[in-house]
Amino acid sequence: MSILHNAPRLVVAGLAGDSGKSIVALAILHRLRQTGMPVRAFKKGPDYIDAAWLSWVTGEPARNLDTWLMGFDRAAQSFHEHAINEGVNLVEGNRGLFDGFDARGTHSTAELAKAIQAPVLLVMNAAKMTRTAAALALGCQRLDPDLNLAGVILNRVHGARHESIARAAMEEVTNLPVVGAVPAFAEGVLPSRHLGLVTPSDYAAINELPAMLEKIAASLDMEQILKIADSAPELPHTFSRRPQDDDFGRVSTDSEEIIPRIAVIRDAAFNFYYPENLEALSAGGAELRFVSSLEAMQLPEDVDAIYIGGGFPEVHAARLGSNSGFLRWLAESAARNVPIYAECGGLMLLSSGLQWQGKRYAMAGVLPFDVVVETVPQGHGYVELEVTQPNPFYAPGTVLRGHEFHYSRIVPQAEMPVTACAVRRGTGAFAKRDGIVQGSVWASYTHLHAAASPKWAEGLLRAARTYLRSLNQESQPCCQRAG
Repeated sequence: MSILHNAPRLVVAGLAGDSGKSIVALAILHRLRQTGMPVRAFKKGPDYIDAAWLSWVTGEPARNLDTWLMGFDRAAQSFHEHAINEGVNLVEGNRGLFDGFDARGTHSTAELAKAIQAPVLLVMNAAKMTRTAAALALGCQRLDPDLNLAGVILNRVHGARHESIARAAMEEVTNLPVVGAVPAFAEGVLPSRHLGLVTPSDYAAINELPAMLEKIAASLDMEQILKIADSAPELPHTFSRRPQDDDFGRVSTDSEEIIPRIAVIRDAAFNFYYPENLEALSAGGAELRFVSSLEAMQLPEDVDAIYIGGGFPEVHAARLGSNSGFLRWLAESAARNVPIYAECGGLMLLSSGLQWQGKRYAMAGVLPFDVVVETVPQGHGYVELEVTQPNPFYAPGTVLRGHEFHYSRIVPQAEMPVTACAVRRGTGAFAKRDGIVQGSVWASYTHLHAAASPKWAEGLLRAARTYLRSLNQESQPCCQRAG
């Protein structure tokens, strides 16, 4: 199947993490949006926080493109489906431009850029160097001549003389245009903590950020940047049709119209949700109800499943621990066999207690162990799971590809909980296992993306419908709830 899409586009990449690509991407998008130009943003890789900032600045959901999780065809197809023809589509890279799954850079930002035929702007930390920056850019050109490296943005520039020498060297050595020279004041505009940048919901100075983005955008040649985005060719992309591709973005639904109600715990403590995951549940026929773990006073009693994503429960542990009504609601829901699907931060919320910075905070007590938040990551990277045990969500033999990034670990117990999955790649919960199963509860450290794992939405919808059917059977003939 061939799809044609104009989609003016560019990839903002860096030589390494912390090169400044995030703040530059935000500044470009902010300036374009201020001029009234439509913009869409994408994030390379399985990153919730950068995507949240891209969503904030564009006012539209930012989509993640990950070729390891989705495959190249599915990642390209996702770009096709969500890119716009009028305006600019910006993809923020991750790590260094050529850093990928292995020594050859498989699944790197550069490989994604080639897959969607997008020109690349290279953001370079030019602090304390001039001509050497040109040598680094020249190395990128020669390492992969097939990559459309279209321009350079010098970051952390100290004064006019520094900029003049670095700019002249870059253009002489590489023939690449320098389309921006960002002064050093932009460093640290977005503060970091464990797991990366702070999230928009936790950034106290967020109202001051637009003015800072304007200052950064003033150091960019926006006219040249727009020309680079417009230079991207039309996208004739021929997808290699495989049986699994037919399921891309689709969720199997039951023939009978049963509408399950799924509570999604979403607030400052739990905000790691891919838009595709929530969209897949809605497309599969679910009614989503968003519940705050921090502020909800009236909690829904008529939900048929609960979905708890990741986030920063440790940062909000005191408020969570004092919200006894919410914690009791979770425990009572689990006791009634309401299906609960929890990822990472959700696992922490369902634990008996959360230990952080020398204090312990009571959690929901659904799972019979504490978690402790350490100062270094306990699991970080891609994950591949094989379902080996029966559970409410996946059939044994199912293979799931996801990712993990957690500083917490389960405090060892004399008798560890039952798990459904063998970890073929990654860390998981403990002892190369993940997917803790207790009754109708699933809790794992692995995050899944619905576009990469359609079985995720199918499993949660099926569990919710099974629970709803059981209620309807118990309450017939007078109290049936269906579509």
